[in-house]
Amino acid sequence: MKKVLVGVVMTLASVLIYKSCTDDSKQKSNLQENSMLIEQQIKNVSKLIVTEGHFAEVYNYADSKELFGPLITADKKALVVVNAEVLIAYDLSKINFEIDQESKTLYIKDIPQPEIKINPDFEYYDVTADYLNQFDAKDYNKIKRNVNTSLLKKIEQSSLISNAENRLLSELSKFLALTNSLGWKLVHNNQSPIIEINDLNLSGNALID
Repeated sequence: MKKVLVGVVMTLASVLIYKSCTDDSKQKSNLQENSMLIEQQIKNVSKLIVTEGHFAEVYNYADSKELFGPLITADKKALVVVNAEVLIAYDLSKINFEIDQESKTLYIKDIPQPEIKINPDFEYYDVTADYLNQFDAKDYNKIKRNVNTSLLKKIEQSSLISNAENRLLSELSKFLALTNSLGWKLVHNNQSPIIEINDLNLSGNALID
């Protein structure tokens, strides 16, 4: 009778050990599969998101050069009409991430900042200059700098940047949907797990070209 009991106990122990090993192996396999799915999703959105807009600017340029004191000056001026194509781009191939299988967490460590490209087309009208104060390269460079500064302010006050951010969030929301479906967590900048995609902090300085 004792031999039978010992045999039964050993059999049960063997079954439990085998089941435990099988469950551990299955769990590790699932974690690896989930990690591969997440990595594949990140590769799928590793692309360039571009939002395009057009802006116009009318700029009056004037410069005076004193010849013999403030009473006599040589003047020059120009009316500049600018039509600019503006592109805001996010290069999602630059996303920095880490997958932690043990805690089932996808860490988004860094999201690339937007790159703002301003491509202005200048048309000069009513260009006049005194003989002793002619237009030169410095004047044209100054006009370009001032116009770009003015255009950038218009861009910041427009809906173009928010539209670009919304497109970015739409792509990043795929990470949240996938991690939620797998029972994982999505964390950005080592903060609390993200519940809604709008919890992502996209603040930072844009790169201006």
